[in-house]
Amino acid sequence: MIYLDNAATGGFKPASVQSAVLASMKSCANAGRSGHRLSLACAEHVLACRNLLSELFSGYGYERVVFTRSCTEALNIALCGTLKAGDHAVTTCLEHNSVLRPLEALKERGVEYDVAPLENGKLDPKTVAGLVKENTRVVAVTSASNVTGEIPDLAAIRKLIPAHVLLVVDGAQGAGHIKLRMKETGIDALAIAGHKGLHALQGAAALLFSERMDPSPLLFGGTGSESYSLDMPSFYPDRLEAGTLSYPAICSLFEGALVVKARMREGAENLLHLTAAVRSALSAMPDFEPFFSPNPCGIAVFRHKKYPSETVAGMLSDRFDIAVRGGLHCAPLIHRALGTFPDGLVRASFSPFQSMREVNALIGALRKL
Repeated sequence: MIYLDNAATGGFKPASVQSAVLASMKSCANAGRSGHRLSLACAEHVLACRNLLSELFSGYGYERVVFTRSCTEALNIALCGTLKAGDHAVTTCLEHNSVLRPLEALKERGVEYDVAPLENGKLDPKTVAGLVKENTRVVAVTSASNVTGEIPDLAAIRKLIPAHVLLVVDGAQGAGHIKLRMKETGIDALAIAGHKGLHALQGAAALLFSERMDPSPLLFGGTGSESYSLDMPSFYPDRLEAGTLSYPAICSLFEGALVVKARMREGAENLLHLTAAVRSALSAMPDFEPFFSPNPCGIAVFRHKKYPSETVAGMLSDRFDIAVRGGLHCAPLIHRALGTFPDGLVRASFSPFQSMREVNALIGALRKL
């Protein structure tokens, strides 16, 4: 199979990631739960991963790196653990449902939110800032659209919104592909998905947050610390990490982050080249309409003028053994903005480890369609 669904989950895991996962399963204990040698060794590796992620994303120290099962869980902690009755939030039409659905659910708790539309087909930072009110607590913006690959200007948004407003960033698509520097940009919370651009396993994710944030826990249980108390610990990361951590997933995230640290620029340049080639080829095919620009996240979305997106995706899978994704990609508002709702688009998403071989296979198949 030619796997072009990397925006959903990275299909290729580097050898170092695979080896780390296997090693962790051969010699695994519950990190932070016991005082024996193996448990302490696992805890040291978990701490090393926290430090690496804080360094990679210019975070606020290891204690403010919280491991989660998914980027969705991380975003729920950042939003639902921060916003309270009477608060207002601003988000954008580029967002994934992992931002939109928590905000919608928070309306039942008395939280209001507004959505910034596109201006001339792009997200304008001034439009985002223009929706801020006196009671705005959070501005939540994606690092990169999982539909079009558009990369919002986070630095410009931070400069335009009031200093007291928290900037929460969904790093699911951007992390590993583009520079996300929390301190330099003024990002207060960054949610990352390990299984995409960071080359880790599914189930490896994290929330990094600044000293300006004090999110309440959404999950309660054992932490291995302050076990005498029936309340969650008052300190981070323990306050937000109830239950056993997935040690194999964290090991994969550590190795994946090392790969990104060493070759992110090379990977981004390759993805820009590949998506530019797809865009050029699609523009010359009258039956297809592209909805993307060349981007370092490897995303190429398009539609056929006759067939629905899921039909095209099915044809590519059944007839050519090419894996893509059709539909709305869990981001309905951007499809409404693009005029592609409810049918959606076909999304081919490339890995930094792929080449023109995969591009040529996709274009050849589309020509036959």
